[in-house]
Parts: sequence; C-alpha cells; structure tokens
Amino acid sequence: MEHRENGKGDLPIRPNQAMERTADRCTLHLPDDFHTFTSSDARSHPPSFILFSLGRNHQNQSLCAMFTFIAFLRAINAGRGRNVKMEILRRVFQSLGFSKVATFIASGNVMFETTTKKTKTLERRIEKALQEALGYEVRTFIRGEAELTKIANYRPLAQSKLDRSWHCNIIFLADNLPPTLKRHVNALRTKTDAFEVRGREIYWVRRTKNGALFSTVPLEKILGRAFTVRGADTIKRIALKWCSPQIC
Repeated sequence: MEHRENGKGDLPIRPNQAMERTADRCTLHLPDDFHTFTSSDARSHPPSFILFSLGRNHQNQSLCAMFTFIAFLRAINAGRGRNVKMEILRRVFQSLGFSKVATFIASGNVMFETTTKKTKTLERRIEKALQEALGYEVRTFIRGEAELTKIANYRPLAQSKLDRSWHCNIIFLADNLPPTLKRHVNALRTKTDAFEVRGREIYWVRRTKNGALFSTVPLEKILGRAFTVRGADTIKRIALKWCSPQIC
C-alpha cells in the first residue's frame, strides 16, 4: 500500500489508483467503490483504501490544474450569412467540456478553461464543433492568458512618437511567419501603414483621417493563410477583464 503526505498525516493509497499527471493534463481513475474521506475520518474509520484526501479546508479544490485560454474566431458577424448570437458560441464551447465559458462583444472572442495546454488540439476541436453547429468554417486562434497579456502590453513601432491619427490593430496567426513572408509584410509599409511582425502576431499601425481608416493593404494575398484581426484597444480590454491579476 502506497502512502502520501497530505499535510494532516499519511493516508494510504491503493497502488495503480493514484492520479495520473502529464505535462498538459491529469486524469483520475476512480474505482467503483470509491468514497472520499477526510483525515479525521481515516483515523476513526479507516477505509479499505483512499484515493486522495484534500482535508477539510480543501474540499472544493480541483484535483486537476485548469488553464485559461482566449479563442479569437475569424469572421464572426462579419459578412452576410455569418451572423451568430454569442449564446450559441458559448453553448458550442460548453458542449466540448470547457468550463467558465464567456464571450466579449460580438466579434468572436471566447474565454474558457480546460485541463489541457495543447492549443493546436483545442483549435481543431473548436473548429470542428463550430463547423457542425454553424454549417461553415470558422478558423480559430487561441492564446493563453499570459501570452495575451504580453501581446496587450507590447508597444510596437515606438508608438510614443505617433500622434492620435494612428490606430493599432493586431493580426493573429496560427504559426510564426517564415523569414521570406516577414520581409514581404515589412515591405508593405507606406505613409499610412506600418507593420511589425512579432511571434504569431503582426502589429499593424494604420493612420486615420477624420476618425476613419483610409488604408488598404492586400494582406490576405501576401500572407496566403488565414488570420483574424482585433483592435489593440479590444485586446487590452480582454486582458484586463480575463487575465489573472498575478499575470497582469
């Protein structure tokens, strides 16, 4: 019989029934006759085995670590026939077993928690579920809360030197761009457009005239891959709303 220290005495754990943990998720194997006991219960009524005991002050803690992600969905409510209520998006995410699902404004920004850190797997699962629910492809770009905080706090192109006629957008990509594409993007710079490629994001600073954007750049043609765009102000609001204070 294996023993583990839980802070209130050693409690026995049946071999091969312990919690399995990997780098990205954990799994509990519960036998049919499983019953949870506190430390005091164990001393007065020793069970045949105890899988795990959290103690009286930790009964509500999860046995598995939860990770917070924000999914940015492409072209939600941006075109004829692609209008989606946020309640529907939340239901799709909840159907995948995610917890604490929430949406922010109506452009396809979804926060959720899950036990896995495999973002590529999550993206594929979400895209498949959205395809089945909506009837069309919705490309999905996931960022973790720490990652999103860094994105929101980054200041591209020495923005302090730019006046208020410049507006920053952030382009989310699935993968890093190869060097050739980076050069092509940087070559798009004009008097009204400036770009900075950083990781899986492109910071696109555009100049406005009388409050309206007046730049047109063939990014889709240049990149040759799917992406989605959000205003930098929107990303800051999302980070402030959903990212952990310890990270922000």
